[in-house]
Amino acid sequence: METSQNRKPLGSLKTPAPVIKALAAQLGHPSGWRGRLVGRMLNRRNRGIIRAAVNALEAAPDARLADIGFGGGVGIQLLLERVGPDGHVDAVDQSETMVDAAHRRFRDDLTAGRLSLFEASMERLPQADASLDGVITLNTFYFLPDLGRAAAEFARVLRPGGRLVVGVFDPAAMQRMPVVEHGFRVRPTEEITAALESAGLIQTRHLRVGHGPDAYHLLLVSPALPPASESTEAA
Repeated sequence: METSQNRKPLGSLKTPAPVIKALAAQLGHPSGWRGRLVGRMLNRRNRGIIRAAVNALEAAPDARLADIGFGGGVGIQLLLERVGPDGHVDAVDQSETMVDAAHRRFRDDLTAGRLSLFEASMERLPQADASLDGVITLNTFYFLPDLGRAAAEFARVLRPGGRLVVGVFDPAAMQRMPVVEHGFRVRPTEEITAALESAGLIQTRHLRVGHGPDAYHLLLVSPALPPASESTEAA
């Protein structure tokens, strides 16, 4: 008979490697019923950091905002609440499963014209140039083979004065997660900031969500201001 003395603590139970590998694949590209379960899990676990990212946009009620790589869709919900009836939300994800789930969940908002859904890659966004006032993208940069190309796409779709909020877990904390051995690219925040700056997006703030060295990172960037013209300087 198992007792409290001989029961193993949860932390000592080792997850089989095939399970970890399968979970990593679903985190990178959710598909099928397993992907839907992962989406629900991410909604529960990440609601707080997603809300912090939405708040960091400081967007007006009538803004056009986007969640790129929206996963389980809680970011869509929070952005719709932020912009109200006069704003609009674009939501982009490369997973057909996540896009289909969002179609069902947000059917009324799609019908009302408050939401547009796209199945697309971060490296080839479907939005027009300078069409968005604000963008959030959380826990997506781990899966980008070409960080510079994605950064250029974010710079392209943001309006002057717009804001992008990039969210990533602390790199040192991520290195302790078994899933990162299976297709994750764990990048220092300085590398992300440098890629964004090369695309013309200048970091304005670096926020931490949580406590201690493992607190979550929110990087706030905006399009660089164009250089003043000679006529303006002369004036």
